[in-house]
Amino acid sequence: MKIHAITLLAAATLSLSAGAQVTPQFLSERHAMLRVENDKKLLLLPIEEKQENAHIRVVKDNQLITTLNCRLAIDKVDYYVPYATSEGELFDIAFAANPRATGSIKGFTCWSKMHYADAFTETVADAYRPAYHHTPAYGWMNDPNGMYYKDGRWHLCFQWNPYASYWENLSWGHSSSADLIHWTPEPTAITPDALGTIFSGSAVVDKTNSAGFGKDAIIALYTSARERQTQSLAYSTDGGQTFQKYSGNPILTADIPDFRDPKVFWNDDIQRWNLILASGQEMWIYSSSNLKDWRYESAFGRAYGNHGGVWECPDLMKMKVAGSNEEKWMLICNINPGGPFGGSATQYFVGSFDGHEFKCESAPEVTKWMDYGKDHYATVTFDNAPDGRHVAIAWMSNWQYANQLPTLQYRSANSIARDLGLYSYNGETYCSVKPAKEMDAARGKQIDNPSARCEIVVTLKGDAQITLRNTKGERVTLTYDEAEGTFDMDRRRSGNVAFSDAFPCVTTAPTNGQLRQLRIFVDNSSIEAFDADGKMAMTNLVFPTEPYNRIQIKGKAKAKIYQISR
Repeated sequence: MKIHAITLLAAATLSLSAGAQVTPQFLSERHAMLRVENDKKLLLLPIEEKQENAHIRVVKDNQLITTLNCRLAIDKVDYYVPYATSEGELFDIAFAANPRATGSIKGFTCWSKMHYADAFTETVADAYRPAYHHTPAYGWMNDPNGMYYKDGRWHLCFQWNPYASYWENLSWGHSSSADLIHWTPEPTAITPDALGTIFSGSAVVDKTNSAGFGKDAIIALYTSARERQTQSLAYSTDGGQTFQKYSGNPILTADIPDFRDPKVFWNDDIQRWNLILASGQEMWIYSSSNLKDWRYESAFGRAYGNHGGVWECPDLMKMKVAGSNEEKWMLICNINPGGPFGGSATQYFVGSFDGHEFKCESAPEVTKWMDYGKDHYATVTFDNAPDGRHVAIAWMSNWQYANQLPTLQYRSANSIARDLGLYSYNGETYCSVKPAKEMDAARGKQIDNPSARCEIVVTLKGDAQITLRNTKGERVTLTYDEAEGTFDMDRRRSGNVAFSDAFPCVTTAPTNGQLRQLRIFVDNSSIEAFDADGKMAMTNLVFPTEPYNRIQIKGKAKAKIYQISR
């Protein structure tokens, strides 16, 4: 099993100074304080995932600076996460654990293992970390956020917990890339404040200085989550390296509990900004001239599509229909639960939009899924993408088991980037999904057998069954049935499936016509299958105990396998 050593925070080595362990003060069976030493850069926090959260209040000059929750180690250390220290900080730590079960607080493992460092390098062995998909350097990740293209780089923010690899303490992490494959960690974009933790949202390049923060400023709109969810604004005048929060936050409020995930875009048709956000099981649409003052326009969604769960993470865009000059609008609506195979998924609607109201062209009972895998959610597109492209990325997980995935120091990855379009089939308009053209450049030398990171191109002439397997007997079977017009992926025996009863499954997609070529992307813990023409996409996680290194094909099909270059 291949081991990956992941470098974090651009550091080369883990550097501990002699005698650098902490010296806590104990106040009770569940309460301790810790004064941060002034000459240290990082305090490394030992995490034990089975424990309950400890609540940490960080105080400086008698003022509350921030709060965070993390599962400090009581018995053993699963991994470490770094906290960037500041002179004069005091950690006020309250444990929720029952002392009758855990023993005396003075004997907790965290005190002997917590230490200072000048730099941080991950050494936890994890064969499941993807080779060419975006992941956080450490910690938990869910929805992609604040995605934009500027000056030759793609910027991807994301829901991030920097203090453990489970959902908590949400900020916007930030990475950037020149090619949508190799990602560079950037400074944290937006952190929690008095209005709440930082939930999902979007970012735009303000080319005309409409908001008054400067030409080409990056404007981020995001959900502040506390007792209620409100919408806030932050801006960057240095290309996204640092963000300043707007003094007039929140800029948008409502009297409903689920009110989040603002997606902003410039609408040439009305020469104004539009905003669409999730409001319960509807999408609400607004307009603005300055990105700060918003006028409610309309709502969409009641009785349309799938309502098996809460609507989240919308997007709205205009695209040409393939083979014509006709343009239509597509509204993306992520939903959890309610997906076609349980849990979270991405549905969409096609129709018209005049800057005020979206009208769906399909019957209300019609549901269209963008991806028929189990692990494709929170899909949104980049602002300002070149050449008029609509480039999307999805969170590659499912809320049914996202917190239980068998990784430690990090948890979750994003899908490969996809180019979206529209096409017609049997009187309906559908979303086409193709691997982003940047994936073509990642294709390396041709190889004889599958590997931990490869693309498999299968030319089809009718029914086919493609099985990927390893020497442990673990396998994933992909089946195309031309007569039925379906494509299946069976991961029930794919490797480690025991961490959740919801994980082992077969997923099935309609093909909307004949498939001629499949593009299958294999990474250390995922398989993404696409019709080369964009008519079908399927994204599933897998956790084999060794990489799939054999391929078996039944039917009239031929495969070529290419290494994915790093």
